Amino acid sequence: MLISDFDGVIVDGMEEYWWSARRVALSMLPAGAELPEPLPEPFRQLRPRVLHGWEMGVLAASIAGWAEPASAFAADYSGALAASLKRLGWTPQQLTTALDAVRRGAIADDRAAWLALHRPYPWMLAALQRLDAAGEPWRVLTTKSAGFTAELLACHGLRPQRIHGREDGPKPEVLLRLRAEGLWRDKVLFLEDRRLTLEAVRATPGLESVVCCLVSWGYLLPEDGEALPPGLALLRPEQLEQPLAQWP
Repeated sequence: MLISDFDGVIVDGMEEYWWSARRVALSMLPAGAELPEPLPEPFRQLRPRVLHGWEMGVLAASIAGWAEPASAFAADYSGALAASLKRLGWTPQQLTTALDAVRRGAIADDRAAWLALHRPYPWMLAALQRLDAAGEPWRVLTTKSAGFTAELLACHGLRPQRIHGREDGPKPEVLLRLRAEGLWRDKVLFLEDRRLTLEAVRATPGLESVVCCLVSWGYLLPEDGEALPPGLALLRPEQLEQPLAQWP
């Protein structure tokens, strides 16, 4: 059984991240706030540190000069995030609601344009299409909402057995529930581009049979692929050309 993260593993959504984050920030900042339309380099560099989508609006506010500077996020991401929320008077729930509204509006107004902001990684798209053709089930486990994820997968003709979105809870908890339900008897491959998430899975009792693969093409920090601990394997695009049983 293959269970894959979505953002940074199946699709490159960096352009959409900025497009949505920019609109969230401008909708919540005082009138007159300005942000560039092209993807700013500070946002690209900090995006790998984002754990929840709502944080992107705070990064956009930082680039607009209304929150802690990008250098503070690079030095102490969680500290700068907390300080920025306090400074702005925003809550994660407000940001989540605003982000969902922006994305729903984009889909309603111009679905094709919004979908075009997401570019599937060709090697991953080919691998999943082969699994579909062979009738091998695979699932998606993501912090994006299940609805948005389904919309994006459908436009590329991909048919996961099920999508576990942010509504289902933290990824280790979801995997524990799936294990308890008997989803896999032997082992399951879990693909992620966030090393901290994989380390959390490895540290969770009951998930010892999960084979954790860090993809080399996602939103990785420069040091993420170095000195991987036991139980974590680096997955490269060329390895996806092999049958699933031969992946790490």
